[in-house]
Amino acid sequence: MKKYIAIIFILGILSSCQDFLTEKPYDFLGNNFYKTEKDAAIGLNAVFVPMQAQTYYQRTAWLVSELPGDYLQTALVNAPRQEIEGFFYTDANDEIRNWWINSYIMINRANDLLEQVPSIVMNDASKNNILGNARFLRALAYFDLIRSFGDVPLVLKTIKSPSDPNLKPARTAFADVYTQIIEDLTFAEANCVKENAIVTGEKGRVSSGAAAALLAKVYLTRASTSAAVSGDNQKALDACNRVIAQNLYKLIPVYGDIFDPDPAKENKDEHIFSVQFDNPNATGNIVIAMMFPTVAGVIGGQGSGSFKLNNAFVASFGGTDIRKAWNTSNMAGATVLPYYYLNKYRDPNRTANGNNNARNNFIILRMADVQLMHSEATNAINTGDVNKFNGINLVRARAGLGPLSFGTTPTNDNFIDALLQERAWELCMEGHRRYDLIRMGRLKQYQKTVYNRDIDDNHLLFPVPQSEILINPNLKPNNPGF
Repeated sequence: MKKYIAIIFILGILSSCQDFLTEKPYDFLGNNFYKTEKDAAIGLNAVFVPMQAQTYYQRTAWLVSELPGDYLQTALVNAPRQEIEGFFYTDANDEIRNWWINSYIMINRANDLLEQVPSIVMNDASKNNILGNARFLRALAYFDLIRSFGDVPLVLKTIKSPSDPNLKPARTAFADVYTQIIEDLTFAEANCVKENAIVTGEKGRVSSGAAAALLAKVYLTRASTSAAVSGDNQKALDACNRVIAQNLYKLIPVYGDIFDPDPAKENKDEHIFSVQFDNPNATGNIVIAMMFPTVAGVIGGQGSGSFKLNNAFVASFGGTDIRKAWNTSNMAGATVLPYYYLNKYRDPNRTANGNNNARNNFIILRMADVQLMHSEATNAINTGDVNKFNGINLVRARAGLGPLSFGTTPTNDNFIDALLQERAWELCMEGHRRYDLIRMGRLKQYQKTVYNRDIDDNHLLFPVPQSEILINPNLKPNNPGF
């Protein structure tokens, strides 16, 4: 997947009528494109491609998930980002709109493939693997949407014409969207190949382990909402155990190697699912530009220093925690840019190339996350189960920290706070923080503690973009407070 087939086709409508009307007729593949297994593979590549966009998983994904957290701040003037960080965003916020639109771009491409590929005459296992990949990506997009917006339109068929009666769907209850997400991921886990069966040229494709890992997160998240179903936490734990039992993923001994874009180190033992980047030019990952200031000694003088870590987060690392050196870059002594910057995504072998992009993959799921979810699910089932320390202590051991126990976390609140702290140290800037804080019921409390900021329940969801409501009035009413 590092070398995507060049795709310029747009597979169906791009989330809104307005986007549709800007498309040319030849951009639509139609029913006659999918004839062979090769066509199915090309179509699947096209489903993956939107994830590499700056307005989706290259940039916006972590803007909407990390800025409204408790350790990342904007370092430069940028109104949409400052609105998200400060919780004063409106339904006109461009980054929130990007998140909505690009999610539906990927959903519609997945829908097109899922409609067309079943009729292709090809090996059933290969066909179902392709279908499983598409259903995983559709599930991921819907999971992002309901965690961000609550009720959203559940669109499972491609809309190919402005006259389609389903062009302007109403919002679907998020509980029903969860049901579809779980159905898609269950199919993906059963039909996608295992990690060790993904060939080199297709690294970045979905494995059965990736589907199980995302299922664990879906069940954990649903369990924390009004849509909770009895047994969700147990199903989350079971899914974590299935990933572990595959014995194909493990914690990489050196924490920094997880993020090294060297081909010899990426897509290795700890990585479960990542957005693939390769070319450090126009199609590279913009993470360098976002994270590093131009004066930070990055090879080639690249970067813009758009974000900074707050001092409290940097100070929270224990003295023996090796992750502090990997995650933070100390610019606090500088006079021009006296901030701490995220150091996680540095590329020690990068050479100057005249731009700010990087080769680093964006990791969505990795084994440390699964181990921490294992602890979270175990605790949610039974706060007195000593096994809840297993996963978190494996992660802490690699970092050079001692184990947790009932002695160090005597109450459930103590354990949840310790788990959230561990997830921050381990997974900072990997697109989890806002979701973690909401899932564990700490967003409002931590905003008050860290920033003395009062927020209410209305801030647990983003507003549906006003531009989308103007196109499709069936999206009304907007979320409370907007």
